[in-house]
Amino acid sequence: MNIENKEKHIENLSKNELVLFAKSERAINVKTTTELTIAKEEIERSKEEIERSNLEIEKSNLEIERSKEEIKKAKEEIAVLKFQLEQFRRAMFGSKAERFVSDKNQLSLPFDLDERAIEQAVETEKIKLNFERKKAVKKQHFGRVAIPENYPRIDIIVAPDFDTTGMTIIGQEITEEIDLTPAKLIVNRYIRNKYISKKQADGSQFSKIASLDFRPIPKCMAGVELLTDLTVSKYVDHLPIYRQISIFKRLGFDIPSSTIESWVCLTASLLQPLYAAHRLSVLGNGYLQVDESPIKVQDKTKDKNMHSGFMWVYHAPVQKGVLFEYHPTRGADAIKDTLSDFKGYLQTDGYGVYVKIGQKTTVTHLGCWAHVRRKFEKALVFDKVRASVVMEYIQQLYEVEAYIREEDLPYQAAKNLRIENSLVVINQIGKYITNINKSILPKSPLGEAINYALNRWDSLLNYLHDGQLQIDNNLVENAIRPLALGRKNYLFAGSHDAAKNIAMYYSFFATCKKHEINTSKWLSYVLRNINETKSNQIWRLLPQHIDKILLS
Repeated sequence: MNIENKEKHIENLSKNELVLFAKSERAINVKTTTELTIAKEEIERSKEEIERSNLEIEKSNLEIERSKEEIKKAKEEIAVLKFQLEQFRRAMFGSKAERFVSDKNQLSLPFDLDERAIEQAVETEKIKLNFERKKAVKKQHFGRVAIPENYPRIDIIVAPDFDTTGMTIIGQEITEEIDLTPAKLIVNRYIRNKYISKKQADGSQFSKIASLDFRPIPKCMAGVELLTDLTVSKYVDHLPIYRQISIFKRLGFDIPSSTIESWVCLTASLLQPLYAAHRLSVLGNGYLQVDESPIKVQDKTKDKNMHSGFMWVYHAPVQKGVLFEYHPTRGADAIKDTLSDFKGYLQTDGYGVYVKIGQKTTVTHLGCWAHVRRKFEKALVFDKVRASVVMEYIQQLYEVEAYIREEDLPYQAAKNLRIENSLVVINQIGKYITNINKSILPKSPLGEAINYALNRWDSLLNYLHDGQLQIDNNLVENAIRPLALGRKNYLFAGSHDAAKNIAMYYSFFATCKKHEINTSKWLSYVLRNINETKSNQIWRLLPQHIDKILLS
């Protein structure tokens, strides 16, 4: 009831009724207070439960986040492991020679030969070859390779096996074949007459004899052509000394290995001044490509008597000069002195030592698009769709370079073509990899490829500055190939000094190759003339500067 009705109701109550009413009011108040207290307690308990629930939710969220991080790391590790597995498969099943994989279940080889089966196989092949020869006659023949006219000809008259009495010769048919004169050792005997003067007034006399100063190495038993052949065979044909000794044995001359090695060292000493001139000639260029490659070197102070040194290779693309330098380490000190005064364009891979040099204000660092392409090529296995997009863009860049080479464009025209076509493609690559980078695992092959490119982006753009610059570092990598072939044959250098000699020979012969010069003719000419050449003119003997007419 409301307050007014309640007051009227109280006025109408008797005394006893008032007492009862007061008691009931107190009871109601007590009950209400109790209910309120209980309600408050329940509210407090509810708040505590809510707080506990919130804490549980926060803990659950943290656990979920940790789980997500663990899943992310697991995915990255799986991607890396898959990548490593793929590389292992390539190494196992790729086209590498002399590879051995143990297989306990390998079947034993049969040693008994079935002569009848062999005979049948041989006859089958003969029939097949005869059929293919007859079939090949129908194809258009473009003629044999022309035999150079300067080759000496030996006429061999082939007499008929029939009676020619009463017959007249009406012509001749001449058939030429190329043959080889087996190598042979000869002995040059320098015979010098001794002369003595007439007696002087005081009775004295003096004798004279022709000088042997024209020989490059005094008192050396080997002649110029033999020294040339030894050196070229070792550093161009990759024939180790012990193999050359076997060749000499077949020719009837047993030469100790120590003697041949001394000849090679004496030749190297003779060429050292020319190597110094070559070093200055290559490093004096304003555009260099640099790379490095390991080489094993015998060293008794090292574990297992073997040291891992490095060949640092400098290539001047415009001059076409190649310089090898040996250093025991791969650290910054190895090229610090060599490039301390360098100014210009320096093109390298992503090795940190080069990056530091490229940060100098006098140096413009060029990146290598071939290394970028290799990264994305490896990522094709894991994300073919997105990696293929970048590969197609890079292919467009190389199509521009192919056109420049095919048309032999001048440098300025090459630069203009790159600005017009390549720059657009590069911008598309940058936009694409930046957009997808957010959704790529950083440690995945594709993530590593993207980060490799983005971290070197400015240097990858720098080849657009000049038409003489190359898109990649492949030319210097090609120059290193003879070193890789040599390592497979002679395995290691005998000493640190021997490694320096290897660097010198590879420098000369790689430069000869760049200029399409016959290495044997060049070295023979140099050995015959180096002692007679003045110091300020010795640079004229270098492959990049020599007059090729002198070698004909």
